[in-house]
Amino acid sequence: MTISSSLNAGVAGLSVNATKLATISDNIANSSTYGYKRSETTFHSLVTGDGEGSYSAGGVRATTSRAIDQSGPIITTSNATDLAVRGRGFLPVTKATALGGSGNVPMLLTTTGSFRTDENGYLRTQSGLVLLGWPASADGTIPNYPRDTADALQPVQISLNQLAGEPTTEMSVGLNLPATATEYGATGDTLSLPVEYFDSMAASQSLVFSYTPSLPSAATDPATNTWTLTITDSAQAGATVAQYDFVFDNAATSGGTLLSVTTTGVDTYDPVAGTIEVPVANGSITVKIGALGTGDVTSQLSDRFVPTTIAKNGAPVSAMTSIEVDENGYVLANFENGTTRTLYQVPLVDVANPNGLNAMDSQTYQATRDSGSFFLWDAGDGPVGDLVGYALEESATDVASELTDLIRTQRAYSSNAKVIQTVDEMLQETTNIKR
Repeated sequence: MTISSSLNAGVAGLSVNATKLATISDNIANSSTYGYKRSETTFHSLVTGDGEGSYSAGGVRATTSRAIDQSGPIITTSNATDLAVRGRGFLPVTKATALGGSGNVPMLLTTTGSFRTDENGYLRTQSGLVLLGWPASADGTIPNYPRDTADALQPVQISLNQLAGEPTTEMSVGLNLPATATEYGATGDTLSLPVEYFDSMAASQSLVFSYTPSLPSAATDPATNTWTLTITDSAQAGATVAQYDFVFDNAATSGGTLLSVTTTGVDTYDPVAGTIEVPVANGSITVKIGALGTGDVTSQLSDRFVPTTIAKNGAPVSAMTSIEVDENGYVLANFENGTTRTLYQVPLVDVANPNGLNAMDSQTYQATRDSGSFFLWDAGDGPVGDLVGYALEESATDVASELTDLIRTQRAYSSNAKVIQTVDEMLQETTNIKR
């Protein structure tokens, strides 16, 4: 009966507008929720078969979806481990309740989070989401983990009391040797320059570079321009670890530059790179002394012994001061000695259809058949965006638009209620015909 179908259509209209009101209420309620993705309700008409000269109302139905691919604006914060994804991609996280069990932890996805270390050192949010990442090797490099599975991801755990030191592996010792010290009648005194380095245990040691001039045998002989470099190591009780003979050029256009470097033992010299290898306890240090034909590192000019540049890597043992995550997803630990160590790499997760993800509590999502398989990318690589520290993503809700939809929904609900009221009055008139 046509009048009955009108009643059913009105009831369906009330139902779908109630559903739309629920999504609007959710969106407005979460307008200040970081990382919230707004819900949408779409109406679809239902058409029934029309008879000869009659029409039956089919009504309407509603479907809801979440616009997960729509991002909210990014705001800055004062916490280094407040993270937001700028562009496509998701942060891998897991629930804190999943820690401590056997096997791999389940991976969830989110686009932002305020992560801080808890009592166990895990980077987690107040809602109980723990950040996941690939652990770095001892040398700070990230192994080649598989990208199509989350099995290698581990909860990011920071030991705030850890210490770090860095051994010295490279050094540059620049100085000027006095040309007059190789002339007849010079004192022949050895000129020494101690240089600190850090051994394999990051303990402070020193290499002593001692330069001894070679003197002419007669007053009529010219200056030899020759020096013997002897290097001793405090870590080996002051033992001599390397010895070289330097000869400097005295030509008009190249005076004071290295002419030749020779060794009396097994020590080696690279004439192109201008480096020597100095053996120290549990390793060696590459020391730059200058290439042949140059005087930019070691020179022999005038009558002054002057150290010009001393540069080296390495650092003493010191405590951690802060944690930060860079734009490529590397979790970095900063130490008092100025060094930085890579602890983890947080990849960005991408799926073919973000809107097909299953929405869960606390702005997290889970991969489904509709979303397609996931892939783990380096932040800033491939289709994914980069990772922003000191930042959070605001809600994607536009309150003005939601309030406008609220007015429309209220009017539509009232109109459908009016249809039901009208059908009721018409049915009342029909029952009054018999009276």
